Amino acid sequence: MSLCFLSPLRYTASPQRLSLGRLMDLQCRIDLASAYKAGSQIARVLSEDWCRRELYCPACDSNHLEQTRTNTPAVDFTCPRCQQRFQLKSQKGWNLRKITDAAYETMLVAIRADRTPNLFILQYSKAWLVQNLLLIPRVFFTESVIEKRRPLGPHAQRAGWIGCNILLGQIPPDGKIAVVASGLPLPESQVRSEFSRVRKLAELSPSLRGWTVDVLNAIRKLGRAHFSLQELYAFESELKAAHPHNQNVRPKIRQQLQVLRDMGMLEFIAPGRYLVRGGGRAS
Repeated sequence: MSLCFLSPLRYTASPQRLSLGRLMDLQCRIDLASAYKAGSQIARVLSEDWCRRELYCPACDSNHLEQTRTNTPAVDFTCPRCQQRFQLKSQKGWNLRKITDAAYETMLVAIRADRTPNLFILQYSKAWLVQNLLLIPRVFFTESVIEKRRPLGPHAQRAGWIGCNILLGQIPPDGKIAVVASGLPLPESQVRSEFSRVRKLAELSPSLRGWTVDVLNAIRKLGRAHFSLQELYAFESELKAAHPHNQNVRPKIRQQLQVLRDMGMLEFIAPGRYLVRGGGRAS
C-alpha cells in the first residue's frame, strides 16, 4: 500500500454534517502514525481508527461498529446489534475496476459456504482525509467476480501462493453503495435504504445468487429503465462463460428475471418486456 509523506500537522477535526444531523469527521488521526514506520501499517491503523470512531452499521440502527481482535481472518468490524461482519480495505488510489484480496481458494470456499463479510473500500487523501468510502454488501461476492492471480514466483517468501482480485467492475451498481463520495458523507438513511433493498439476495443459496447477480449486472449494462428479453439475450455468451457448467442459459435468464421480480427489483409490464424498479446508479 502506498504512503504519502506525513507532515508534522496536528490532528484537527473537519466534520461534515449529515442530513440527519449526525456529524462525521473525515479526518484521520495523523498523530497515531508516529508509532509505526511501515506505510501499510500506518494506513491500516489510521483507517481502522477512523472507522471505529465514525462508522455506523448500514444494516441496522446501530451508530457504531466494534473492531475485532487483531489478526481476525477477513473480518475487521462487527455490528454489536445485528452481528453483520465487515472487512476494510484502504488505499490512497481509487480503482473501481478491481481490488486485490486474499488467497484464491480461500475466497472461493468462503463464497460457497456463504461466509464472506461485507466490504468497505476506503480512499484517503494526501492529508489523510477520507475522500471516498464504498460499501459492497456481502451478497454480491460471487465466483464470477473473483479473478485468479498468477502464483508467486519461486523466490518469493510464499512461493506458489495464489491470490485473487475482486472484479469490482463485474458488480452491478446496486452492490456498490457510497457512504462517502468525493469528500462528502451521504445521509445514513440513504445508505441504510440501499443496503436494505438488496438484503433479500441473502435468502438465496450462493449458487443461485451468483446467477441472480450476474443477470442483474447484465440488466444494468443495458442502461435503460425499460428493456426486452431479446435485448438481455445478447449477454448469453457472457453468462455462459461465467457459468460454463450450465447448458441452458436462456431458461436460466428467464428464471432469474422471475427471482428479481419477486424481490421487487423488476416489474413485468408485457410479455417479454420489463421495467427496472429503483436503484441502479451508475458505477
